[in-house]
Amino acid sequence: MYFTHLHVHSHYSLLDGLAQPEKLLEQAQKNGFKALALTDHGVMYGAIEFYTLAQKMGIKPIIGCEFYLAPHSLHDRGQKQEVRFYHLILLAKNQAGYQNLLKLVSLGELEGFYYKPRIDKTVLKEHSEGLIALSACSRGELSSALLADNYEKAIQLAQEYEEIFGKGNFYLELQHHPELPDQKIINEGLLKIADEYKIPAVVTADVHYIQKEDKKVQDVLLAIQTGSAMEDEDRFTMKQADLYLKPAE
Repeated sequence: MYFTHLHVHSHYSLLDGLAQPEKLLEQAQKNGFKALALTDHGVMYGAIEFYTLAQKMGIKPIIGCEFYLAPHSLHDRGQKQEVRFYHLILLAKNQAGYQNLLKLVSLGELEGFYYKPRIDKTVLKEHSEGLIALSACSRGELSSALLADNYEKAIQLAQEYEEIFGKGNFYLELQHHPELPDQKIINEGLLKIADEYKIPAVVTADVHYIQKEDKKVQDVLLAIQTGSAMEDEDRFTMKQADLYLKPAE
């Protein structure tokens, strides 16, 4: 048994991720990882670079993306505070999946862009072949339902995603961030759903930098992105977590 990071951001997650793909792979190799994913926010700028370097280093590259999912249609527009979106991790398991990742990223940029490159469930259903989905971080749709104390809604969403991607292609994403109180609520809810409805779960770390000591530098990136790290509640929550490339345990 060995651990593989399936939720990883590079510096191509602009003003959010810190590490270069090459440095991520070097650390993964040092830690003895056999595979590593790259799931930048809304883009795939680093996919070819990451894939090529990983192949040379003997590490299996897993190409993915952390998408921004519009709650209704990707064509919806409104005031910024009214435009909410969720996070969703998609990983390519074959060539068809890679092509669908490219299509979804393009749709997000060309048709759904409104503060973020957004997709929706309509295009997900049209381009789900060859993809594995993870329920993502605390900004995921399931996590949001659990934090709102709406367990029934979370169940419905889990079943909906499993229907979109097919049995065995949707995973409930657990993260270990004990310094974040919300994470415990999310994990407990997801584990209950996994047990009751036989939907598989997977553990990730939501990697944004390589070493624990890099946290302060990443906080600076977040402060630049938001204007003030204290202004955005979600970013302030994230900056308290340790989101580094941990060795296998």
